[in-house]
This record gives sequence, C-alpha cells and structure tokens, in this order.
Amino acid sequence: MTSSLWTPSRRGLLQASAAGAALASAPFGAHPAKAVGTGRVYVSHEKSHELAVLDGTSFNVVKRIKTSRRPRGMVFNPAHTLLYVACGDEDVVDVIDVAKEAVVDSIPTGPSPEVLTISPDEKTMFIANEEDSSMWIISIEDKVLLHEVPSGAEPEGVLVTPDGKTVYLTSEVADMIHKVDVAKGVILDNVVVGTRPRRMRVTPDQKELWITCELSGEVYIVDIATYKVKDVINFLPPGFRQVDVTPVGLEMTADGKKVWVTLGRANHVAVVDAATRKIENYILVGSRPWGITFTSDEKTAFVANCLSDDMSIVDIASKRVLKSVPTGRVPYTPLVNDRIGWAPVGN
Repeated sequence: MTSSLWTPSRRGLLQASAAGAALASAPFGAHPAKAVGTGRVYVSHEKSHELAVLDGTSFNVVKRIKTSRRPRGMVFNPAHTLLYVACGDEDVVDVIDVAKEAVVDSIPTGPSPEVLTISPDEKTMFIANEEDSSMWIISIEDKVLLHEVPSGAEPEGVLVTPDGKTVYLTSEVADMIHKVDVAKGVILDNVVVGTRPRRMRVTPDQKELWITCELSGEVYIVDIATYKVKDVINFLPPGFRQVDVTPVGLEMTADGKKVWVTLGRANHVAVVDAATRKIENYILVGSRPWGITFTSDEKTAFVANCLSDDMSIVDIASKRVLKSVPTGRVPYTPLVNDRIGWAPVGN
C-alpha cells in the first residue's frame, strides 16, 4: 500500500508538521559532544511509560525520560543523536533527542507498534505493528506511509539487510519468518520455525539468520541463501523444566563467534558457541530476562528482567553478574550509547 491509498478514515493521515520539520533540521545536530559516546544506558519500560537512563560507569539510574504509553522496542540513528522508541499503547514512535534526553517529536504508526529498525541511509523506518498483523514502511523525514506489508499475526522482530533491500520479520502466531522486498513492499518468501518466534540476529558473513522461538524453547538457524532451516538449538538450565524455557532476546558478538540468549521464565542467559552450537554457560540473572545488549567493547552485557523490574549487569569475560539495578516497571529493551554506526536490527 502506497501513500496515495492512505486515507484519514483508516487510522489518521501521516504527515509532517512544520514543527517536526524544524526539529529534523536544527536541534538534533546542535549538541554532538553531549549526544555521542556518553556510555549511558537507556532502558524502556512497558508499565511505567518511561526510559530509565543509567550512568555508564556506576550503572546507577541518573534520569528518567517520560514517553508515550508502553515504550518497547528502540533503535538509535547511525549518529546516535536520536533514539526512536515504539510506544504500543499510543500507536506512535517517540523521537528522543539524545543530547537533551527528551522526547522532541513523534511518528504515527499502526496499532501497537512493538519493534522497529531503520534503513542504513536513515530514510526509512520499518515497524512491526503487533495488533494489525502488518509491517509499516515509513519515510522518516516526511512521516508518510510508503508500504503496508500484511504479515502473519502478531509480528515482532524486524531486521533489515545492510544494503537496505530486504527485511526479515517474525510472526509470533504464524511461526514464520517473512522475507520482505523493501522497494515493492511485498513478502518474497516464508520459512516456518519454532513456536512464537521473537527476535533475530544475522551472522557477520550474512550467511545465517538466528531466531529465538519463545514457546518451543529453541533458537532456529536459517540458511539465508536457501532460506531453509539448517539447525535448531534447545536449552535447559539445571533445575528447570522445559516449559520454563522461553527465549526472547539474543545478542551476537561482532565476530559472530558467541551468541547470548535470554531464557525468559528460566531466569538465565545462555551463552552459545556459534560454530559448534554448543551451550557453554548458563548465567543466572533476574526474573524473566527479556532484552539484552552489549557495550561496544563487548566487556559488559545488560539484561532487562521484566518480572523483577531490574537489569542485570554482566561481565562478559567471567560471565558473572556484577550488579542488579532496579530500573522501573517491566523493563523491555536496553541500549547503550557508546558507539557510532547503524545497526541492522531493532531491540
């Protein structure tokens, strides 16, 4: 669906205001020294409707940023001067000026946006609308809907390839990963994976797509060239039942050798050797770990624990929890502002 078919009677017209245009041109570049490389950690919270901001050294909460209701997935722009936050209960993506640490704009979306990412050229946003069974492709500058891509029910994970031509989209209810042509706004192919697929990562060589499958307690590995499942990894921390293992978040080291997977109700993070598929460690964290991210030097991992309302700070080398920090009600996504550059996947 292109913008020419978009009508106000459906969900409201997406259009850029004069105020939004002014924000896009001037303030975002005005404080680069404060915006970039601070090391601060941002954590979205579904129930307290805010981001907690943690100091990158002490890991103490130093600020709270009020957002629209139910912030979940987040992604930085390549310069890390803006932070885009999907707010599910108000059908918008809030735009945060990182230097000011304040919401300065919003972009309308479909019903219940959950996870998002942006194209490498920062012109296009891809948003999984959970309650609409679709992914929206939006022009960031104009706030215009370019394509609406129908998907399986409850889409969530969104990942775009480095060339910006293809997006992978998880459908929780259909148990599928959709392969989407960005230019045409159509699904090119589907692959069936485990039950309730959530998040994805691609190996650095662009050969494998790793997907967490929450209700089957697995990670599926898809061969990107053939678009077929090539491997499945199962998890079972000591003392837990299989039904307790509900993986959601995953993060991959820059060299693609290690993959960390949050195991939900099993209250652990699994560390996987990507080449052998062997589980090297189970790390006990908080209650129902959800989102996960690394610092750019890959020394520290941040794990959002959605039922204990805290975040575990984990030393990657020793695989030990250094500190648990209460952050807010139902933490969802952690992101670290310590690098410059585009990321292919939203959290």
